[in-house]
Amino acid sequence: MGDIDRIRWRCRRGLLELDLVLEAFLARGYGRLDAAQRGLFDELLERPDNELLDLALGRREPEARYRAVVDMLRADPGPAPAGGVGAARAV
Repeated sequence: MGDIDRIRWRCRRGLLELDLVLEAFLARGYGRLDAAQRGLFDELLERPDNELLDLALGRREPEARYRAVVDMLRADPGPAPAGGVGAARAV
């Protein structure tokens, strides 16, 4: 299983709202993360669903080391475009 497949699998959660946020992030934001930020995102996926959803929706503030990744996660919470990871957004 490739890295993106592993991340995609780990983004499948028990909360539909969180699934939608993470799917959109994988499609539009994950490709902009550098290696260190990808590691931090991977760490964030260890969090319980409710905590991760609160972070994504701004109901909870992240620890300083996760701030940049969480800010990117919050930047575009809309539905993911067809085509999956890295798909261009229709304008």
